[in-house]
Amino acid sequence: MLRSRLESACWTGVVTRAAAERAAAGGHVAGIDLNPGMIAVARSLPPVAGAAIEWREASALALPFQDSHFDVVLCQQGLQFFPDKALALREMRRVLRRGGRLALSVWNNAGLYNTAVGKALSSYLSQDVAVRFCASRRAPSGEELQRLVTEAGFAAIDLRIERMTIHLPPVEVFTLDHLSATPVATDIAAAAPLVREEIGHSVKDQLHSYVHDKGVSYPEETHVLTAQVP
Repeated sequence: MLRSRLESACWTGVVTRAAAERAAAGGHVAGIDLNPGMIAVARSLPPVAGAAIEWREASALALPFQDSHFDVVLCQQGLQFFPDKALALREMRRVLRRGGRLALSVWNNAGLYNTAVGKALSSYLSQDVAVRFCASRRAPSGEELQRLVTEAGFAAIDLRIERMTIHLPPVEVFTLDHLSATPVATDIAAAAPLVREEIGHSVKDQLHSYVHDKGVSYPEETHVLTAQVP
């Protein structure tokens, strides 16, 4: 069970709203994101049943909260984006009370879909575009995660790999919709229609073993780490 306060970074709307439902009406949840657009979208959604949510535009490297303020910190698929991961984890440790808990996740590998999209972007646009798209998958290894969390002052660290199956609609269409919401959206928009079509077909061809009549289903892995403030 989550206790009274919780701070959530990354996937702001989804993670924070789920946390608010778990924290219940007497609690308080703060959703943090550096992107003002993400915060604006999160604020525009109808409230959920459960704890009140405070939306804050802020950096994970300088959390706008006093020391020992929260019982739980969640960071889902966000750590890989922080320019100073050690500092971000020290900030998470700082805002947690004694006995407070940390839960974070980062991808375990590049992943089948992202690898396929990266190859298609490299072939039809440029290597630079492919590298920028794949940045979200440049996550710390399991060993590095444990080291960073330990050095930040956490204890009772548990690291495991969670396996799941990802289901997507027809991937040649999904890929272009997805790319339009990523940091390479401008590059995709500037590409000729035939080039965009070729990118979608290339991804489908690379994932042909996982394609079915409703779309594509493929295996995925993520590291999940939990820890506690001693």
